Amino acid sequence: MAARILVVEDDESLGLLLQYNLEAEGYAVEIATRAEDADPMLRDCRPDLVLLDWMLPGFSGIEFCRRLRARPETKALPIIIVTARGEENDRVRGLSTGADDYIVKPFSVPELLVRVRSLLRRANPALIDSIIRAADIQLDREQCRVTRGKKQIALGPTEYRLLEFFMQNPGRVFSREQILDGVWGREAYVDERTVDVHVGRLRKAINFGAKSDPIRTVRGFGYSFSEKQFLRHDGDQY
Repeated sequence: MAARILVVEDDESLGLLLQYNLEAEGYAVEIATRAEDADPMLRDCRPDLVLLDWMLPGFSGIEFCRRLRARPETKALPIIIVTARGEENDRVRGLSTGADDYIVKPFSVPELLVRVRSLLRRANPALIDSIIRAADIQLDREQCRVTRGKKQIALGPTEYRLLEFFMQNPGRVFSREQILDGVWGREAYVDERTVDVHVGRLRKAINFGAKSDPIRTVRGFGYSFSEKQFLRHDGDQY
């Protein structure tokens, strides 16, 4: 499951350069040329990191950063400001507004990639590490292998991606639409009921012989993965 990066950049050639290099590193990349266009993209499916230009048409990247920090759902979203404004007072202003890092144009692409990876590792190690652990479940990305306790779990490709998605985001509640975007992708034309089918298959596989179900059903909304809370095998919240 690739980390999702939203690039907000009105310079088309630079946006394509960033997209090419980030995708070459294995990230899933979306591009917006205005903050007004990026806002609904963030609401539909929150990325793991935002690369944000300061000088944007409409309201500026600094103002957009301030708005994101004011919202509970994006308060901790990793943000890197990318700008031609390199004076010390500009850096101070950008960081004090809430950006996690600040890169001045023209910049070194390898340096930017290192900063992206470093920030992702600090914010959510599960996006970078080859092995993800949650309670007694372990997912090894290099070997595409899942174990629970000492038992190896056989999963199909979709169930594997679904478990990886859940384990990267423990505790968060996702709607079926958000799960479809995160696991199948925005361009996939899949019925939301498909999510229920694959969650059922995943539960059956990882809960075989186990005493608890880490997948929580949130009635009327969707699902959540809890590594701390012990659940009944029907997965219902209680």
